[in-house]
Amino acid sequence: MREGATPGLLWLGGFNSDMKGTKAEALDGWANERGRAMIRFDYSGHGESGGAFTDGTIGRWLDESLAVFDAFCRGPQVLVGSSMGGWLALLLARDRVRCAPPGATVAGLVLIAPAVDFTEELMWRRMSPEVRREIEEKGVWERPSAYSEGPYLITRGLIEEGRNHLLLGGMIETGCPVRILQGVQDPDVPWNHAVELTSRLAQDDVVLTLVKDGDHRLSRPEDLERLMRAVAEF
Repeated sequence: MREGATPGLLWLGGFNSDMKGTKAEALDGWANERGRAMIRFDYSGHGESGGAFTDGTIGRWLDESLAVFDAFCRGPQVLVGSSMGGWLALLLARDRVRCAPPGATVAGLVLIAPAVDFTEELMWRRMSPEVRREIEEKGVWERPSAYSEGPYLITRGLIEEGRNHLLLGGMIETGCPVRILQGVQDPDVPWNHAVELTSRLAQDDVVLTLVKDGDHRLSRPEDLERLMRAVAEF
């Protein structure tokens, strides 16, 4: 947690990532140089936080994000969400528009390859019948990952509980400007997924930036520059 000027920044990381990743570290350095407040944290089962990763669900990680927002954020905040964190940022903004605690507001969203509804749209609907059956019968499937040495454990609880938080079936109202950065070469979150999300944000000031040669991480120096420019708009 870094004290500083507002609007503060709240970093929401991705699925099975942590608060010490390249983008989070770069954003923290940017905030430090400019005297801006910033908060980073790890969801349960991630990074330095306790708990088992396989116990995690979208609802659980959302509750943790809301708890951090309510306990530590003061004044206007920019939510910066990467991949799964983009989904959580949208859910957090929606919930705080409906019920804003004293002292904290959402001033803007910066979403990096936002994996909105990924448990359903990018996982379950794309899984083979064999993989679905394994999840239903065994409760877990080991999904190979290009981002870690071991596989990601995809649980039945993650898939089933995720259905309580789906957003793409209707319009999404955040009550604030939204900036989206999306790599066209992203193998995990297709660029047209970001376009679909943009179409659901009809009431908001939304700018979608497609990076033609960008991958899922968007962690190259030129990608980090785009991220800082987006955050600097607020």
